[in-house]
Amino acid sequence: MWDFLASYLHFLRTKHGYSCAYVGEVAGAARQTVSHWESGYRKPDEKQAELLDDLYGTGNLLATILYWAQAGHEANWYQEQVALEAIAAEIRIYESGLVPGIFQTENYARTLFTLGGSTDVERDVRERMARKSVLSRTDPPRIWALLDDNVVDRVVGSGGVMREQLEYLIELSYMPNVVINVIPRTVGYHSGLRGSFKILTVGREILAYTEAAAGGRLMRDPNEAERMRVRHDLLGADALSRQASRDHLRQLQESMR
Repeated sequence: MWDFLASYLHFLRTKHGYSCAYVGEVAGAARQTVSHWESGYRKPDEKQAELLDDLYGTGNLLATILYWAQAGHEANWYQEQVALEAIAAEIRIYESGLVPGIFQTENYARTLFTLGGSTDVERDVRERMARKSVLSRTDPPRIWALLDDNVVDRVVGSGGVMREQLEYLIELSYMPNVVINVIPRTVGYHSGLRGSFKILTVGREILAYTEAAAGGRLMRDPNEAERMRVRHDLLGADALSRQASRDHLRQLQESMR
């Protein structure tokens, strides 16, 4: 549906003989943004789709296509968000159950894939470790990770595996571009318990990815991404400070057997 929307937008504009600049003026977007709509790199929002329907005389066809594109599920969303993660300028993470992939040690990842029934554990571990190259990029992204207490106090594999993983999280927290905050169990219920999510800033676009047992969902709609960003901010308000989070991780590490 996204591919169809992109190609149809290009078809309509060229059929009417409009320039990208003119369409952008009508729809409240930059000329380059219109070009990105037609290449599939960016997506119009609901209001812009309505304005484009008016411009092209397509009733509410474009708005309808946009609705079904947003509602659909794509099997490659996970891989797409991994690819976007590698080039993002900023990554905001909230994790409710497991250490985020780019923060995992090799032993922690191997435990997850082994217990998860992977058909090729070592291949999956190599791919997971490759994702961590984002941390050593020439221009590494700004990363703000909020970790629920469930992530850091649940023993995955063994005490040794978790001690190593917690030590790595502490090391990462001292990187100038990485902030790790723990949301303590004493907070009780919070909105993050509804599921883990990630917000990626890639160029001028902000996207959100939500995780689910049967596959995640990549959200390109600016309004949806903004709602997830606000949720991240509110969760961060309940988290321990950077130093208090390090102290908490160290205490947990010392208690692991």
